[in-house]
Amino acid sequence: MLEIDRLSWQNRWQARDPMRKFVLYMTLLGIALLTSPLYQCATLLLLIPLTCYLAHVGLTRYLRWLSVPLGFLAVSLLSIAVSFAWSADGMLYSVRLGSVFLGLDKHGLVLANQAMWRSMTALAATYLFVLTTPFTQIIQILKRCHLPRLLIEHTLLSYRFIFIFLDEAVAIRQAQSLRFGYRSLRTGYHSLAMLVGMLMLRVMTRYREMSIALEVKLYQGEFHL
Repeated sequence: MLEIDRLSWQNRWQARDPMRKFVLYMTLLGIALLTSPLYQCATLLLLIPLTCYLAHVGLTRYLRWLSVPLGFLAVSLLSIAVSFAWSADGMLYSVRLGSVFLGLDKHGLVLANQAMWRSMTALAATYLFVLTTPFTQIIQILKRCHLPRLLIEHTLLSYRFIFIFLDEAVAIRQAQSLRFGYRSLRTGYHSLAMLVGMLMLRVMTRYREMSIALEVKLYQGEFHL
């Protein structure tokens, strides 16, 4: 079981009404997307200790999770803050590249600052929701929002196959490690290629087994949700 999924079943809000948690999540997303950086920063600083308390998560572990997308965010912020221009006028710092200038201007920095706080606050709000809402409650939310039944079933199956995929990948990698499959860079690449090939076969096998089990249970094309 994924650590985040396990924590969602053991948090202090596990028994609360899922729709209330969903409304709170939507409200926090609205604050993250529509308010100024000052309110976004205040919301972020509030969500960090609140999530750690409700989900029984240490601050160090939570900050490590929060830092996962920082690499992607840094690239995005850099592309927003840095601009090209024919003239260096108005730029705070610039470098000449042939006939154009590459540099930072005030408008780009303002946009980058807004994007940073917006992204981090939205991510913190999402962590609060997923760490306090088990997947079964998410299915209840989808049903109460009257989303198409087919979409809910696809969501349920995708969730199920994520665990199948990860279980098989961990089992294969552990078996390879016991046979020293990753003792060098060359053997590591070879083992990784074998893992990918075997993983597809194992997942397809698990899919066929699940299909047979559904047929035995007289599956009529709809899951009982």
